[in-house]
Amino acid sequence: MNSLFTFVPEAVGLADAATKSAAIEAMAALFARVYAIDLDLLSERLNEREAMGSTGFGRGVAIPHARVPGLKRPVAGFIKLGKPIDFGAVDGAPVNLVFGLISPEQSGVAHLHALAAISRLMRDESVQASLIAARREDELFGLLSNVIDRDAA
Repeated sequence: MNSLFTFVPEAVGLADAATKSAAIEAMAALFARVYAIDLDLLSERLNEREAMGSTGFGRGVAIPHARVPGLKRPVAGFIKLGKPIDFGAVDGAPVNLVFGLISPEQSGVAHLHALAAISRLMRDESVQASLIAARREDELFGLLSNVIDRDAA
């Protein structure tokens, strides 16, 4: 499995979020549930990072990320939104694919390497098309884990 971050089937979800803040809260809730991290802390850190500038990556993708205490290594989560929303992305395109990353507070370079790997993955147009076409969480996880494993090899 990928050496840059932990990504498990339970960390993939389908959500309806009408706003950027609702999407960030959905990601915080997913991280809290799957990785047993305090929800208030996650919300605070993800929103603090978002306040510094949109994590709307472009082409329908956002990559909200933050560093939090108590983690041993970076962990990832993925949410496909029911309808695209305004995320303040650099290209102005609405977002419906949200790939989150949280890392240990002192992770520096490891956090940046994991972010770079996620951004490369999400720039792949065939991966994006497959994710948009997928209808179930297990399909989404299978698509993502296959590409993550391929790229880590």
